[in-house]
Amino acid sequence: MSLPVSPLAPASFPDLPVIRGVRFSAVEAGIKYQNRTDVMLALLDSGSVIAGVFTRSATRSSNVLDCQDKIGLDSDQGAAILVNSGNSNAFTGRFGDGSVAAICETVGQATGLPTTRVFTSATGVIGERLPHERITSKVGDLVAALDATRLDDAAQAIMTTDTFPKGSKAQLDIGGQTVSIAGIAKGSGMIAPDMATMLVYIFTDAKIARADLQALVSRINGQTFNCITVDSDTSTSDTLLMGATGQSGVDVTGNAAFEEAVQQVFLDLAHQVVRDGEGATKFITVAVTGAKSDADARTHALSIANSPLVKTAAAGEDPNWGRIVAAVGKSGAVADRDTLSIRFGDVLVAEKGWVADSYREEDGAAHMKQPEITIQVDIGLGQGAATVWTCDLTHQYISINADYRS
Repeated sequence: MSLPVSPLAPASFPDLPVIRGVRFSAVEAGIKYQNRTDVMLALLDSGSVIAGVFTRSATRSSNVLDCQDKIGLDSDQGAAILVNSGNSNAFTGRFGDGSVAAICETVGQATGLPTTRVFTSATGVIGERLPHERITSKVGDLVAALDATRLDDAAQAIMTTDTFPKGSKAQLDIGGQTVSIAGIAKGSGMIAPDMATMLVYIFTDAKIARADLQALVSRINGQTFNCITVDSDTSTSDTLLMGATGQSGVDVTGNAAFEEAVQQVFLDLAHQVVRDGEGATKFITVAVTGAKSDADARTHALSIANSPLVKTAAAGEDPNWGRIVAAVGKSGAVADRDTLSIRFGDVLVAEKGWVADSYREEDGAAHMKQPEITIQVDIGLGQGAATVWTCDLTHQYISINADYRS
C-alpha cells in the first residue's frame, strides 16, 4: 500500500545520535511487503537494562505476552530486540507462540544471548500465521549488518500504514558528560491510549537501575503515549521498550534534567504518531480544565478526542461547538451545563450554558482552517486538568482501512 506522506509530517527525519552500547540493522524478509525492509534488530551490550510497557488488550499477541514474561528479569547479559512488520502474529494461538520461540532461539544462538534476553514485536495484519522462517533465515544477515549508525534504517523497517518514519532525540550535559537519548516509533491507525499505543523503541547510554528505569518509563508513558488517540482502537501488539546501556558512565537516577529529556522524546514521538494518523489533515489538542479531578478531565478530553462527530467537524473545518457539548455530556464524568465554557484557540465560543455574546462564527471557522487546532474546555467545577492529542477523521481513513488486507 503506497500512501502520500501526511501533510502534518515533520520536514525531515532527525539526525539521531549514536547511542554507545547498542547497534542496529534492518533487512528485507518479504513477510508481507515487497522491495522494502520489514525486519529490524537492535543488539544491546552487556550491562544494559530494559524496561517496557505493553497493551492491556485481552487479545494481545504472543510477542507481547512473551515480552511481559521477560521484562521484569534483572540481568547484565545485554539484550536483543527484533521487530517485524506486515504480520502482527496476533490471534494465531499456539502457532504464534511457536513463532516467537523459534525467533528467540535463533536470535539467541546468533548473538550468544539467552532467550530470556531476546524481546520481539510484530505489527501488521491480525489472524494470519507469521511465516517466521522468513525471519529466522535472515537473522545471520541482521547480525552481520549491525551498526551503531543504523537506527534510521530500523525506523523504516517497522512501518506499516505509516507514511513517514518517526524518530526523536535529546542530548544533555550532566556533570560535564554527554548523555544521549534516541528513539523510533511506528503508528498510524489502531491508536488509542491503553498503555503505549503502537510500537516504540528508545535507547540511552545513561546509567540507571532497571527498576528505576521501569518507574520512569511507566510514569512518562502515562503523560505522553497514553494521551494520544487516532481512532479509539487499541492494538493487540502495543509495545514500548526502553534500553539503557550505561556506557556514558553517568548515573541519572533521580535526575530531573534526564527525566525532562526522556519526556521530550516520548512526547515528540507520540505527537508524530498523531500527525501520521491515517488520513489526517489536522493535529488537534484537546485541553480540559476545571474538572472535579484529573481523572474526570481525562475522561472528558478523551470523549471529545474520540468523538467521530468532533473529528469529522474538524476535517470539514466546521466550528460545530455543539458536538463538543455532546461529547462532554456523554463522557460519564461530572459536568454541569451552566458552568461549561469552550474555546477554539483563543476564541471564546460558549460560556455559562450558552454561546458567548462575543462569539462570531467566522472567528471559529478561521481557527478550524488551521492545520493545528486547539479545543479548550473548562468544566467549571474544580481544579482537574488533562490534555490529549488527536487528529481529524477523513474519508481517506475509510479508504486505507477498507483496503488494508488486500
